[in-house]
Amino acid sequence: MLLSITARGVFAACLLLLFQQPAIRFVPDRGVFLLEGWPDAVQQTPERRAELFTVSVDKPDVPPLLGKYSMENGAVIFTPQYSIQAGIRYKAVAMIPGMSPLSIVAEIPKRVVAPSTVVANVYPSTNVLPENQLKFYIHFSGSMSQGDAFDHIALLDGSGTRIEQPPFLIRSGELWDREFRRFTLFFDPGRVKRDLGPSLEFGPALQEGKRYTLVVDSSWKDAESNPLKQEFRKTFTVGPPDRKPLDLDAWKITRPRSGTRDPVVVEFPEPMDHAILLRELDVLDLTGTVISGPVGLDRDETRWQLTPSSPWKKGDYILQVGTVTADLAGNMVGRAFEVDLFEKIDERLIRQTRTIPFTID
Repeated sequence: MLLSITARGVFAACLLLLFQQPAIRFVPDRGVFLLEGWPDAVQQTPERRAELFTVSVDKPDVPPLLGKYSMENGAVIFTPQYSIQAGIRYKAVAMIPGMSPLSIVAEIPKRVVAPSTVVANVYPSTNVLPENQLKFYIHFSGSMSQGDAFDHIALLDGSGTRIEQPPFLIRSGELWDREFRRFTLFFDPGRVKRDLGPSLEFGPALQEGKRYTLVVDSSWKDAESNPLKQEFRKTFTVGPPDRKPLDLDAWKITRPRSGTRDPVVVEFPEPMDHAILLRELDVLDLTGTVISGPVGLDRDETRWQLTPSSPWKKGDYILQVGTVTADLAGNMVGRAFEVDLFEKIDERLIRQTRTIPFTID
């Protein structure tokens, strides 16, 4: 009896598998590995296929990738649990009984992209910092990679020589915002506060009257594994330490006129902590409604402005200030910086507010 067309196709495929030499193939557009020409594959359990056909990153002593095994046209298909990454070499190995081991090394070439991410800003903006400066905020134009931040940050002395043991707080967990675009770099509080062991042994983190340069090197990679477009440097001098609590009576409020969308302006007698200030100041009307609108900081973080979304109405308002609002040395509303250990900082910052009333005519 003659075979049907479909039956003949299956018969031909079986003959091809019988005489085809087993081989491994990588399919880049699908991100899968195929083991072809192994007639007995269909008889094996999924666990046995996974045992005999493995894919891993091409490095010594690396375990096989997790993934799913399936059959397709007589070939074993391995689909990784996580997508194959460009620029990484993978090795596929098949240990078919009665045959020498088969293996291939495959790689999707990494797309060449010109570096574009830069250090957009470093705060404080001012180039004169107190001797007990607490931290820097490093802002990037794009999301960054994590895990090796401290390898790419250096502090130079006045002669341009790298300080081999920079006075930064090195932590296993890096301090990023949610988008990985702002990195917070703390000086070691033990060298900021007086009379602690590190300060007595090594001296203050920064020394009054001296000049330093903060360097962010260009080898730091962004979230796409591309290096920064260029190195960044911030040179600054060091003034006397600042150990006074914030005094709200020293703040000056410039009131806009009613019927306008002119900003309400708050001026400070000294530069303030950039990130905290943006978070902790609000303007409310007497009903407790927060006045919405864009907020800006300028003049080296000594001036805060709120431009309302709609024109001001006549009446009484309050400037609500979180008591954790701080200056560059970590001094807050009503108290100086007195934290001995970094781990206690968050524990001691209990959210409270103060208010400054003003009237718009």
